[in-house]
Amino acid sequence: MAGKEMDWKFAEDFVVEPEDIARARARSLELGVEAVTPATGAQLAILTATTVATNIIEVGTGAGVSGLWMLSGAPQATLTSIDIEADHQQHARTSFLEAGHPANRFRLITGRARDVLPRMNENAYDVVLIDADPQSVIEYVEHGLRLVRTGGTVVVAHALWHGRVADPAHRDDVVAGYRSLLRELSASEAVISALSPIGDGLLQLTRVEP
Repeated sequence: MAGKEMDWKFAEDFVVEPEDIARARARSLELGVEAVTPATGAQLAILTATTVATNIIEVGTGAGVSGLWMLSGAPQATLTSIDIEADHQQHARTSFLEAGHPANRFRLITGRARDVLPRMNENAYDVVLIDADPQSVIEYVEHGLRLVRTGGTVVVAHALWHGRVADPAHRDDVVAGYRSLLRELSASEAVISALSPIGDGLLQLTRVEP
């Protein structure tokens, strides 16, 4: 195993998930949902804690793993989570309630993100997490940057897409979309961007004053 691969594995194994998140991860596995890794989740918790987040929105509820991580960093925040799968959201609801989060602290919206996001308030969120439908990632990021306040952060999970984005041999539409997104954002003066290799790649975009 190469040195960097050992470092990445060590970083992943370093994180010990709380029991409530471990239960949600087990539900994700049963549903066949690819949840964010523990190291990615820990990074999300740090982000919501350091931004003192009060309003969070995520695209891709799953069984609640990413939502629980974000709420662990900002337990007083309100989470809005969008997913097309109502069954997944029922499992997420159970996960949130079991973890002690009252029902008025999370709002689960069942529907297509491209239909729901345009109805969300602009400049109203501290953190926006995008973890769904990689074919639409560029569209979701555009919405995310509209929804997040100045100083807030849009986070894109799976930004390296299973190691394919960094490999020039891969040229499918999803990979091309991620590469285009990364190229455009690296040159943008509207955001401060950082790409981390944890998990399947975590792209962070903090909106700055124009």
